[in-house]
Amino acid sequence: MSPPPSTDPPAEPVPGTLGIRALASDSTWPYVLPMAVYLLLSSLEPSAPAPGEAARANSWGFTYADYPALYTTKLALTALALWLGAAAWRQWRLRVSPLAIVVGVVGVVAWIGCCKLGLEGRLMATLGPESLVAKFLQMLGLGVERPAFNPFEQLEGSPAYRNGFLAVRFLGLVVLVPLFEELLLRGWLMRNVVSPNFWRVPFGRVTVQAALVGTAFPMLYHPEKLAALVWFSLVTLLMVRTKNYWDCVAAHAVTNLLLGLYVVQTGSWELW
Repeated sequence: MSPPPSTDPPAEPVPGTLGIRALASDSTWPYVLPMAVYLLLSSLEPSAPAPGEAARANSWGFTYADYPALYTTKLALTALALWLGAAAWRQWRLRVSPLAIVVGVVGVVAWIGCCKLGLEGRLMATLGPESLVAKFLQMLGLGVERPAFNPFEQLEGSPAYRNGFLAVRFLGLVVLVPLFEELLLRGWLMRNVVSPNFWRVPFGRVTVQAALVGTAFPMLYHPEKLAALVWFSLVTLLMVRTKNYWDCVAAHAVTNLLLGLYVVQTGSWELW
């Protein structure tokens, strides 16, 4: 007897040749590689020196002065990975709803507000840096600080270099990060939780388990745990409402743009 016909919905159409269609529909690496490259190279970046201390090389031999070059290299390699797997993010028609812009604006207010509470730092201070619980939480990324690179201070003597770095930094914040992070998180991970045949899961179909994973995973690599909890939950609601990948990217881009402008305007460099 022949097997019964599949009840799974068909994969979403992908423009282009059959090879590109196959690549975007059931291959994992185009969704994962850009984020993997970005996080791997982020691990090489040096931390800001403590106030009053001279900058020292990290375990990879990089000093704080190397940060602009490292960040630019990281961005270039991530962009290459996105280009190689472009069929994955080109499978969805480019359209953005006004709601995505609203969510992006609300999201930056929520992010900054949660960061200003400083709950993560208070918790680590209460536990004590040497406690077993604190060390375990540090393994989960709690208490980790961002590079907090201030180009107006570190590149004070080179306006052209400073402005170039700011342009590259905003390119990463507003264009590349939203594109590859939403691709991994909502294009692959959350759909993969719904079904191992993730390419057959329509974008926007979310289970409770997928929603939890879609919030917990980015909390692992964002130092601002509470802000990540609130923000990524908010964008999941947007995802369910509009079922549009580009709405999620647009909301992410708006939040990051406004956050970057806030950082530069107020000098809150710890937020990037």
